[in-house]
Amino acid sequence: MSIHSTRRHLLGALGVGGIALGAAACGTSDPFAEEDGEGTGASDGGRAAPGSVAIGSQAYYSNEIIAELFAQSIEAVGLTVDRQYQIGQREVYIPELEAGKLDVLPEYLGNLLQHYDSEAGTATPEEVHHALAEALPEELRVLSFAEAADQDSYTTTSAFAETNSLTAIGDLADVEEDLKIAANSEFEVRPYGPEGVKEVYGVDVTVVPVEDSGGPLTVQALADGEVQLADLYSADPAIVANDFVVLEDPESLILPQNVVPVVSSSLDEEAETAITTVIEALSMDDLIELNRQSVEEKSSSADIAKAWLGEKGLV
Repeated sequence: MSIHSTRRHLLGALGVGGIALGAAACGTSDPFAEEDGEGTGASDGGRAAPGSVAIGSQAYYSNEIIAELFAQSIEAVGLTVDRQYQIGQREVYIPELEAGKLDVLPEYLGNLLQHYDSEAGTATPEEVHHALAEALPEELRVLSFAEAADQDSYTTTSAFAETNSLTAIGDLADVEEDLKIAANSEFEVRPYGPEGVKEVYGVDVTVVPVEDSGGPLTVQALADGEVQLADLYSADPAIVANDFVVLEDPESLILPQNVVPVVSSSLDEEAETAITTVIEALSMDDLIELNRQSVEEKSSSADIAKAWLGEKGLV
């Protein structure tokens, strides 16, 4: 399969500055502000202290859990970790990675590639991983990817799916009502957002911004019927808990989203090895269970990570 699609005009404005405002609103503080006794930022204008590994996360609970798995694994080999969690979305944290203010952040294959190449199309996880090696700036690289994935999706309720005979995204083209999807505001400019789904499947959809990265507000908007669709991530336990239906994507509008660490090119070899042991052990079932503990049991990312790493014998 080709890594480039024919979607030549899709979203050349991936870096639109206005989207960063909505993404930044997900966090409660600026992780890159100079520390003054408040917030989570590192000293020296956001750079990690010398000798420490700065690990960031998106403003998304599942991403923070994965970041914490990396952090505790790195600490287990004797290195110091500077945690900079809940930063925001890609338009916010990628410049910080490129500037060297972060050393490690959990990412997702297809979304990361399309941040750098908005024309990237249908591909296997292996092809996306290979393409990333060419697309990333020299300051960054990706390590191995996990079996676990957290795929963006077009998800609906079982009732709406049954009423409209929906099994795949393309079936939405036959629905005779204005379709709305609850998603973060940057979904508007993603390759699989309104323009992409219109071009690939002939479906018209309007984004209703809900800035919690597929969290409880997004779930509630779908469950309450405020929208007919939601961008929920495939490892979200709310999908099973609410009997939601993830619509199939036969044309691969949404690229594979396996978990992959994006790291500084100068990352310490011991830290890289520690992260890779986590990636090699992280299955899809594992990620769903880790997310369930966060959502249903309200466990902290630190406690969830500690228990999983111990269970796997990694620390």
